[in-house]
Amino acid sequence: MSKLLVLRLCFVLIASSSLFHVGTSITHKSQDGSEEWGYVQVRPKAHMFWWLYRSPSRVDAGSKPWPTILWLQGGPGGSGTGFGNFLEIGPLNLNLKPRNSTWLQKAHLLFVDNPVGTGYSYVESGGEFVKGDVEAAIDMTTLLTEVSNDIVGLRNATLYIFAESYGGKFAVTLALSLLQAIQAGNLTLNLRGVALGNSSGSYLLNLSKERTVLLCGNEKHTKGFTKSHENLHFYWILDAGHFVPVDQPCVTLNMVDAITESPAS
Repeated sequence: MSKLLVLRLCFVLIASSSLFHVGTSITHKSQDGSEEWGYVQVRPKAHMFWWLYRSPSRVDAGSKPWPTILWLQGGPGGSGTGFGNFLEIGPLNLNLKPRNSTWLQKAHLLFVDNPVGTGYSYVESGGEFVKGDVEAAIDMTTLLTEVSNDIVGLRNATLYIFAESYGGKFAVTLALSLLQAIQAGNLTLNLRGVALGNSSGSYLLNLSKERTVLLCGNEKHTKGFTKSHENLHFYWILDAGHFVPVDQPCVTLNMVDAITESPAS
């Protein structure tokens, strides 16, 4: 399957630019329908690559929809389909072996190489690179508008944006752009939340008291703490570096479960 995927990606990359029009997309699917990937031309000569994994753990919970997580990598310039997927939370690790702690257990996973010029996303001329977070958010909004038309069920799913490092800046700017498009009637998505991992910001919650201890499985060793105020939830994961899902996979997966309210719980 991996060889077939590489061949298809290469074919798309060398496809004639005359096939593209702004807002159009090229989509491919695996034979069993568990994966979809493709390109969207978000601007003239600017093409963004996305990759969706459908969760094999999906259950029908009636009024409780199965969530979709959009992962945004940091950098800026880190590949979500590369780092986030194979290094951190995707179904396969860097050795293409199954990952026991994949977030696919709790949600569908949508990776995007953002902004253009990152990973498989590309431009046809140097002048098409984005010059700021707002431009990147507009490109991502265009991509999601098109992808929501192509991916069955995405419009009705609860969408959560998870971002790491500089990706947190992308996530906040993107969320605002998506809300504007939704309110204007230009986009149909059920955006439910934004999660910022290792992102710069001002944290107003005092974790020194009235905090909840995080444990994992049968372990008695404290893995971290959490504290909430209304719809703001703060997680402090202990003994973890920049790639928290790699260093503390169990407690991180529990965090994802709690945030997304996954029916897999």
